[in-house]
Amino acid sequence: MIRILFVCHGNICRSTMAEFIMKDIVRKQHMSDKFHIESSATHTDEIWNGQGSPVYPPAKAKLREHGIGTPENELGVSEKRARLTSRTDYNKFDYIIGMDSANIRDLKRLFGNDPDGKVYKMLEFADRTGDVADPWYTGNFDDTWRDCSDGCHGLFRSIITDPAYIDELSENMDSTDYDDDYMDRGLIHDDFPRG
Repeated sequence: MIRILFVCHGNICRSTMAEFIMKDIVRKQHMSDKFHIESSATHTDEIWNGQGSPVYPPAKAKLREHGIGTPENELGVSEKRARLTSRTDYNKFDYIIGMDSANIRDLKRLFGNDPDGKVYKMLEFADRTGDVADPWYTGNFDDTWRDCSDGCHGLFRSIITDPAYIDELSENMDSTDYDDDYMDRGLIHDDFPRG
């Protein structure tokens, strides 16, 4: 199983949107059983007396606008609560994706740097530099959606074209699930629908 953790400051907007966009991508590819996807916070701003805040309503609305968090495609949006990233998460996840430079700094401080090369900045997977737009300050959830969607699609493409995951991702799949260009390498077709 490939384990992915998305991280932002409070875990109610950006990392949560990324979590559910990624869950939607793998669901559409019939690969949900091959991935474990979560999100978490670097700070406790949205965690009170051990209880995390739910997905921020405008973030939830933006997910719904793209068919995520609806009754037909709920994916756990309504149950999601902010949680704090823990030191033990480093050993639990294969990819730890920070939304901005401050998240990366906080994660490396928490984990004692990044000895196994698991910590990435989200927009690295979108072939862009910079930070995922923070709608908490801008109110612009369209930009945040675009950044998270581009990053998640790039991450998914990176994983399914990584030779390290060929056996795991191709297990129990018949030849009709592969594109001819990828058959000789055993890779799953990455022409997946975008949000």
